Order: sequence, then structure tokens, then C-alpha cells
Amino acid sequence: KSGLDPGGAWHAWGMACLKAGNLGSAREKFNRCLKPPMDLNQLNHGSRLVQDVIQYLESTVKPILIADDDYFATLRELEATLRTRSLSLEMMCEGKIQHSYYQECLFYLHSYGTNLAIISFYMRHDCMREALLHLLNKESPSELFIEGIFIPSYESGKLHMLENLLETIDPGLESWGVYLIAACKYLQRKNYYHILYELQQFMKDHVRAAMTCIRFFTHGAKSYTELGGKQTWLLKIKDHLKVYLQEVSRSSGRKKMAFTFRKKMSATDVSRHINTVDLQMEVTKFLHRCESSGTSQMTGSSLPTLFGNNNMKMDVACKVMLEGKNIEEGFGIAFRVLQDFQLEATEVYSKVAKQLVKQQKYSEIRQLLKCVNESGVAAKNDGDNIILNCLNEFKNIPAEDLDNLIQDMDSDENKIQAYVMCNKLRSAYLVSVRQEKTRAVQLVQHVRQLAENSGDDVVKAICAQWL
Repeated sequence: KSGLDPGGAWHAWGMACLKAGNLGSAREKFNRCLKPPMDLNQLNHGSRLVQDVIQYLESTVKPILIADDDYFATLRELEATLRTRSLSLEMMCEGKIQHSYYQECLFYLHSYGTNLAIISFYMRHDCMREALLHLLNKESPSELFIEGIFIPSYESGKLHMLENLLETIDPGLESWGVYLIAACKYLQRKNYYHILYELQQFMKDHVRAAMTCIRFFTHGAKSYTELGGKQTWLLKIKDHLKVYLQEVSRSSGRKKMAFTFRKKMSATDVSRHINTVDLQMEVTKFLHRCESSGTSQMTGSSLPTLFGNNNMKMDVACKVMLEGKNIEEGFGIAFRVLQDFQLEATEVYSKVAKQLVKQQKYSEIRQLLKCVNESGVAAKNDGDNIILNCLNEFKNIPAEDLDNLIQDMDSDENKIQAYVMCNKLRSAYLVSVRQEKTRAVQLVQHVRQLAENSGDDVVKAICAQWL
């Protein structure tokens, strides 16, 4: 009459029927006020009213049903009844509520609950298999797997149980591919790399497991001494990649295997990565030894490894050359880094030369040039370019060392350019006049102009006289 919503009254009446143990009548009352959710895959446990019903049923211990005749049962009979009841309870699965109430919960969940509510209910009562089958049958989105099954499993230490069940239901794991990849992404976002690595090994996703090992090797290390202690991760990377290669070669011999969710990589790329790991092991041993013996001088904010981009790989090559007892000691490894990754060698050599100028190791620059020339792949002007690149720092180089460096250059044209850069116009003039007549005239005129601009009257007069 008053036009109020009767839903609350039906719900209260239904709850009263439940408490009285009248399950059939409760269903009828609840049917008038509970509605199934619009979206079964929403990430919540459904309406508050349904949750109240489930909560009550789960918290209730079903009373022993005693027929009217049994009211006058003797104490011994009552004890026997209690004994059989406790016996039947022991026989039930641990954590499961009494059968009829358990079924009643499932009735309400399937009629009015979300998929997450159903899955969470199964998980609460140690029915992980049922939770997984429900997820699979309903083709639920991966968020439900993460929220309802995966997080509760690893938080309660049941990750191995989950893995065993996934394998039992589908030994190839193909039906779980989408869910497992989603779980890996979730763990990566959370920085739970140890659980991620364990899961990747279970998935036999060897390429991604190798990538996780790279992170274990590089993450947080401040020195190559630290990396020296983490070399077991490099061995694990190699193991994963080798197993992957074996699996690829096995599967190519017979019918193509449907590794849909595992990361694929060509055999060529895998072999290249194995070579990178081998080279990184050499670099690690070498730099670890340098740091331990105290020859190491470079300190940088970030620690370069061969697993980074090309700039980082160039930093590794520089570090190896600069941290040995001398340039020659680390040149072999650095040269292999430059060759294997096809890096811009001249740029790296110039970087090293500039660093040697800062460290005032001028004889080492000459040793660097010797190594570059003997490498067999240096272009004609590589050595000259290295010297020209480090002459920007000429003000810091003592005159004798500067002359020695310029004298080491191959091309007279480059020597003239170097002398001009260092304002040694008289030396530039002396090299210029040794050239072929037409070219010599051009060069001397250029030197005279520079002398005039800088106010060097002596060199200007010499040039004018020669011309």
C-alpha cells in the first residue's frame, strides 16, 4: 500500500527461513529479491545481499536432524549419533562445509553470483580443481584467473599445487596459455621476479626464463666484483637457450608443435645470444680481476653490460681497454665486442683516447694506435682520426707528448690539420712546404692567412717569402 520496495522484506524473510533450516522456503523468498549480475565477469563478488546469504551459509554448522521419535532417545543413543556425525565430518575434504549447505551455497552463487564469487568460493574450500575447471568452462578473462586463483595460490604457498593441477587438466598447458602469460605480466609489474622465474620454468618458456636470468645478473650490481659473484646466472641463461635450441630442432623434425604462448626465437638469434653470454663471461672475469687487483680506475653511475643497447656495449669496450694494466691487455676482448656487435670502432677508440688524455697516459695513446693498426681491420685514416679527436684537449697535453702524437700520424694533410688545431703554425708551414708544388702553395697560403688572423708576424713573413 505504501509503495515501498518489498526487496528488503523478502530478503529478511529468506534469511529467517535459512536460520530456521528451511532451505527450500528460503530459495523461494530469495528468488523474489535476488537478481543475477548483468556481467558475470565483473571483478567483484556480486551484490551485497548474495554475499550475506553465502556468508551465513558458510558460517553455519548444520544441526543434526532428529526425528520426533528420537526426542526420548537414551543418552547412549545420543552419544552414538554424535559419534557418527563427527566421523562423517572427518571423512569430508578438509575445509569443505557440510554437503547440503555446500550445495546450497553453489546454488545461490550459480544463480545470482559472479564468476569471481564462484571461483573464490571454491578456492576458500580447497577446491582448486573445481575453480580452474569453472574458469576454463566459462572462458573467463585472465583478470579473474589472477584475482581469484593465482594471487590466493602464491600468497598461501600453493603455487606448486596450482602448477600440478594445470598440468593434470592439460599436460600441454595450451588451454592455460593466455592465463599464464597474464600471470607473468602481473608478476613483472609487481617486481616479483623470483616467482616469475619459477613460473617461466614450469611453463618451459625458456627464452623468457633466460631474459629473467639476465635481469637477475645485472639488477642492482654496482661493480664488476659484484657481477663476478653472479656468474651462475650467466650459466643458467646459456642452459635455457640450449634447451630451447634442442626443443626447436626436435620439433622441426616432426609435425610442427603448437608452442603458441611460449616466446619464439630463430636458431640464429639464439646462437647469437649464447655468444653474447660467452663474451659477457669473459668481460666479467677480466673486469672482476682488474677491480680485485686495483688497476680499475673508471667509476660510472651505471654499470655497462653487453645486455644493454649499442651505447652501453661501446661503454663495455671502453671500460675493458681502460681498466687493464695497459691498453694491450684488454684490447683483444674489446676488439671482439666491437666486431661481434658491429659497433662504430673509431668512435670507441676516440673515447678511449680522450680518457687517456684526462689520465695523462700519453704513451698509452700511442699503444692504442699500435693495437688499432695491427688489428687488421682499421681503415687508412683511423689512427689519424683518433689523434685528431683527442686534440680538443691539446691545452692539457705537454708540448713534447703533443709533438710525438702528431708525428705518429700517417697523412701529412692530417698533420697540418693537427698543427693548425694546436696553433703550431710554424710546424704546419714546415710540413706544407714538403708537399707537391701546387698543393704546397694552397697550404702555405692558408697558413699565412691564419698567421695574419692570429697576429703571428714571424710565420706570416716566412710564408710570404716562400710564396
